[in-house]
Amino acid sequence: MTSMATITGGPTTGQTVDQEETHHMEQLVARAAEELNDASADDILRWATRTFGRRICVTSSMTDAVIIHMASAIAPGIDVVFLDTGYHFAETIGTRDAVAAVYPVTLVNVTPSRTVAEQDAELGPRLYGRNPDLCCYLRKVEPLERALGRYDAWITGLRRDETVERREARVVEWDGRREMVKVNPIAGWGQKQLDDYIADNGILVNPLVYDGYPSIGCATCTRPVAPGENPRSGRWAGTGKTECGIHL
Repeated sequence: MTSMATITGGPTTGQTVDQEETHHMEQLVARAAEELNDASADDILRWATRTFGRRICVTSSMTDAVIIHMASAIAPGIDVVFLDTGYHFAETIGTRDAVAAVYPVTLVNVTPSRTVAEQDAELGPRLYGRNPDLCCYLRKVEPLERALGRYDAWITGLRRDETVERREARVVEWDGRREMVKVNPIAGWGQKQLDDYIADNGILVNPLVYDGYPSIGCATCTRPVAPGENPRSGRWAGTGKTECGIHL
């Protein structure tokens, strides 16, 4: 049965990983990255869920439910972490709720330590316009750090063709900042493969995608993309920023 949990603001409770365990995990990652480099997304997910059991989660921005569909078919009840920044489009929240209703997952809704009103009162309104890096850190990066503290590994929908910073992504990586394993099952997919998978499997998609938003973040910092533009050019348009900081 699908369920939903909420993680609210509070101090970060990260993992404590000793040096020997870190070395063991790094070796595991190096071996898996080599052996699974050309494996299918399903085989990568089977390895990940078999290896980490309940100590693994999926993270999703709710642009689409491709990774959620794949992971929940292999590991029903898997945790799906969603960062509820307080600035999302209504369509994104609707997609989150549809995912929780349709797929056999446990939806974990993560909120920042400050509400939007509290952040405005403390740091001034429209921080996203004045200092987008700080806003992303407070509303996305720090809450994710806190949420991931209960896991040994996390699964993402990251793809190499999305940004320059992601071109070297491997299907299994050691996330040194968080001292955990990061699994990117569709890292090698292109947009056509993603679109075909969505069409062939009837995957839930955020309706904004069909309105010209191929990459969806906060409503305050995302605009539609014109035909021929880079799919992520609508994120933080005009700032030179291409990443919120989660995957850096």
